[in-house]
Amino acid sequence: MSEQAVGDHGRLRTVRAHGVLAVLSALCVFPIYWLYATSLRRPGDVYSLSPLPWPLSVLSYTDAARQVDVAHLLFNTLAMAGLIAVGQLLTGLLAAYAFAAWNFPLKRLLYIAFVGTWLVPFQVTMLPNYVLLMQLGLLNTLMGVVVPTLCSALGVLLLRQHLESFPRELLEASAMDGRSSWTTLWTVVVPNMRSALSALAVVLFVNAWNEYFWPAMVMQRSNAVLQLGLRSFMGTEGTDWGPLMAVSGLACLPVFALYLVLQRNIVNAFVRSGIK
Repeated sequence: MSEQAVGDHGRLRTVRAHGVLAVLSALCVFPIYWLYATSLRRPGDVYSLSPLPWPLSVLSYTDAARQVDVAHLLFNTLAMAGLIAVGQLLTGLLAAYAFAAWNFPLKRLLYIAFVGTWLVPFQVTMLPNYVLLMQLGLLNTLMGVVVPTLCSALGVLLLRQHLESFPRELLEASAMDGRSSWTTLWTVVVPNMRSALSALAVVLFVNAWNEYFWPAMVMQRSNAVLQLGLRSFMGTEGTDWGPLMAVSGLACLPVFALYLVLQRNIVNAFVRSGIK
C-alpha cells in the first residue's frame, strides 16, 4: 500500500471517529438543550414537540421566582456543596498524604479498611447519623447535612494514586532542607497536584450538588436547597413543568461555571494520569 493510501486511510478513520464522537455528544447534550428549551416556551406551549422554543418567553422563570426564593436556594446549595467538597478534599488530601508518604505499622491494612468504607451502603450509616444529629440538635440545618459527609473514601483513593507516583526525590530534598511534613505538603506537594485536586474538586462538588436523599432526610419538610425546592412544582394536581425546568436549568449553571473555570486543570489531570 502506497504512503498516500495509508495517509488517506488514516484520515478516513479519524473522520469516522470524530463523527461517532459528534453523534454521542449530540445525544448527551440534547436532554440539556430540551430542558432549557422547555423553560423558554410560553406556558401554553410547554408540551410542544417543536425543537425550537418560539416565540421565546421568560414567564416560567418569573413564575418560579414568585413561588420559591431561587436566590436563597442557590446560595444555600452552593454553601452546602462547597463546604462538603472542601471538607472531603481536605480530609482526603491529609489522609492520602499520610498513607503515601509515611510508613507506620499496619499501614496497608488500615488503608484497605479505610477505602473499604466506600463499599458500605449509605443506608447502613443513615440511621446512626440521623440519631446523632438529632441528639446534637442539628436537624433542619445545613450543618446537619454537611458534617456527616466531610470525609470521603473516594477522595483518599484517588489522591493516594497520584501521591504514590509523586517523585520521592522532592520529598527527600524537602526533608533535607529542614521542612516539616506539614510544610512539605503545602509548599511542595499541593502546588504540583493542582490538576488532580481540581479534577477531584469538581467530582466532589457535583456529587454533593446532586445529593437529594440525605438533605431531604435531614431538612425534613424544609425546602432549603434547590434539590428540595424543586418539590414545590410537583403536587397532587400535576407538575408545573415550565417553572420546574427553569429552576432545574438554573441549578445546572454553577456546575457548568465551575467546570469552565477548572477545565484546563481537569484535562491536564486526565492527560497526566494516562501518561503515568
